[in-house]
Amino acid sequence: MVVSEDLLARLRKIFDLNLYEVKIWTALLSKGVSTAGELSEISGVPRSRTYDILESLERKGFVIMKLGKPTKFIAVPPSEVIERFKKVVMEEAERKLQLIDKIRETEVFQELNKLYEKGEEYVKAEEISAMLRGSLNVYSQLSDLMKKAQKKIYIVSSEEGIIRKVEKLLPVLQKVRNKGIKIKVAFPITEKNREVVEELKKAAEVKNLKDVNARFCVIDGKYVVFFPTPDTVSPNFETAILVNSEHLGKALDYMFENLWEQLKKS
Repeated sequence: MVVSEDLLARLRKIFDLNLYEVKIWTALLSKGVSTAGELSEISGVPRSRTYDILESLERKGFVIMKLGKPTKFIAVPPSEVIERFKKVVMEEAERKLQLIDKIRETEVFQELNKLYEKGEEYVKAEEISAMLRGSLNVYSQLSDLMKKAQKKIYIVSSEEGIIRKVEKLLPVLQKVRNKGIKIKVAFPITEKNREVVEELKKAAEVKNLKDVNARFCVIDGKYVVFFPTPDTVSPNFETAILVNSEHLGKALDYMFENLWEQLKKS
């Protein structure tokens, strides 16, 4: 069985394996039970490396060694591999989280704080204009700004963009609304995003905005976040522009409020 380069690349990324490991693993899956020599011929992996690779896969839970002569190897069913891999990932994530929590109690953390606070002026994220790259960074910064909102949050989004915003920001929007913050959201309501509309209504006023292709947020008429990239872009490449400007914020506030009055409730 010939395995495509695309599949090999995806398996490497998903299971954190090297090229030789995925070649040997997929070769063994196609045979079920096989010797190292046979797997070397099928996969194209040098025979001198095959035993090392099989031992590595055995430690990771992808194969089982069958005792006897010649030594044979048995493929672990993919469903079982996934369960084992999930357990390893969760254990590793828990270990890293514990390590991160402990950093706060160390001298390293104190030194980092000293370095950060050494300057004459304490610079906060919301006090600068900046380019934000990557979905995690974009929505982390936007979430921080929304938590500090004093009066209102206005959001204009697209058909698909609103789905991502609800996924990332709904808990924050619910919390700030409970504090009395006014939240208004306008976007094209379609069959594609109708499910998220009902979720969003728990935290905001929602209106149907047609024929306007724009994505931005205005917070307290001061902080503006633009989304210049297409809403279909991969989360890793999502980009936003953060601007701290009362002049721009108030102008967008004025335009939004005039537009809002013309829209019908969803």
